[in-house]
Amino acid sequence: MDLSASPGVVKERASGVSTVLIVDDQEAVREALELLLEVHGLRAESVAGAEEALARIRQGGVAAVVQDMNFSRDTTSGEEGIELFRRIRAILPTMPVLLMTAWTSLETAVALVREGAVDYVQKPWNDDKLVASLKNLVRLRELQLENERLRAAAQLDRETLASAHDLRGLVYVSSVMHRTVELALRVAASDAPILVLGPNGSGKEKLAEIIAYSSRRKDRPFVRVNAGAIPDALLESELFGVEAGAFTGATKSRGGHFEAAHGGTLFLDEIGNLSLAGQQKLLRVLQTGELQRLGSSQLRRVDVRVISATNEDLRAAIANKTFREDLYFRLNVVELTLPRLAERSEDILPLAEAFLARTASPHELSDAARRALAKHDYPGNVRELENRITRATLVCHGGVIQPADLGLESADAGRPREITLEQDAIARALAEHDGNISRAAAQLGVSRQALYRRMDKLEMSSGRKSGS
Repeated sequence: MDLSASPGVVKERASGVSTVLIVDDQEAVREALELLLEVHGLRAESVAGAEEALARIRQGGVAAVVQDMNFSRDTTSGEEGIELFRRIRAILPTMPVLLMTAWTSLETAVALVREGAVDYVQKPWNDDKLVASLKNLVRLRELQLENERLRAAAQLDRETLASAHDLRGLVYVSSVMHRTVELALRVAASDAPILVLGPNGSGKEKLAEIIAYSSRRKDRPFVRVNAGAIPDALLESELFGVEAGAFTGATKSRGGHFEAAHGGTLFLDEIGNLSLAGQQKLLRVLQTGELQRLGSSQLRRVDVRVISATNEDLRAAIANKTFREDLYFRLNVVELTLPRLAERSEDILPLAEAFLARTASPHELSDAARRALAKHDYPGNVRELENRITRATLVCHGGVIQPADLGLESADAGRPREITLEQDAIARALAEHDGNISRAAAQLGVSRQALYRRMDKLEMSSGRKSGS
């Protein structure tokens, strides 16, 4: 029987996916399984061979497959079942497949479980266990497809937003960042002052840039100033300008940052570090829209949209009398908050890939490097991630970046190689059922024996003192 690879990956929809497809060449087996499942409230269909099975799967609506390992008379090698399983994985990689075998060696079935099959069941099967397993698989498959639908809708929202606005190269996939960017774009059209809060390296300046280039001032100057780094003695001259002769060494008149940003946007970073004296001077200009250069009595009117940013808790600073409350409300007409990178972990790998692409480096991330990146806490946030990627491209020997190149410990260090996210899922199920293997196996949609095998492979115990 020719079971050559089938082209294309099928995309399923969440709605109407509840059918269990039975693949077995024996009509009596098909009828018995269909009746069993339908009696227990599961919709079932059956086909006799591989080509019919693949055609039915491509039509959609299949939540799980129960497949025999042999479809031709006097065939017991299991090769036909292996090829069918792999073809199903090729067109629908996440489709749950439960193997049924009477003649095929257990080694073959176990090998396919390692490749992604849910479990294997020996004929004759146990009705209760088989039904419980398939009910769990159908439920999990429908949840999985619904999550995929939501992710696809979110991706479409991001793409629509990016096509309509200049996001200045911002990379994200997380919903929390999408909500923040959406709000930023909604308020960009106004001239209202905006306060951006977030830890160092979280992207506050990038968000301010997006606002500036999405506003009516996008063709006017966007001036960036680290306000907290300006000494008090230089604050007035830096922000508001200076006239020649105003102090020793002032040989020329020049405008300050406010004048440079006239008609555009002024980004005042680290505003929480500004001294009280500096805060008072800034407040006066924000209230009146007028400034005086140092050494001049002439009032100059400026038209500037101010976006400020800080990693400080300004409310606590107000309570401690280190930040003016009136300036806080002048700056904080709209408040935007950026989370720590660790709080939007789904953005880590897309950002890493984007930073790697920007280096024009031929390097690529190893699986171990990806795991290490995903595990790291990032006290320095996005800036730290970018620095680690840049460092890796400089120190990496060969074309594949490893955790050590990133300055990170391997996520697998000190753990058996086989321990993966699967161990965490098993541990959670065991904890929920007080170490009861049977109930944990039912929740996970596998047989008790299969769970025992996986736990033994992963060097896990049930956590119970007595057997379960």
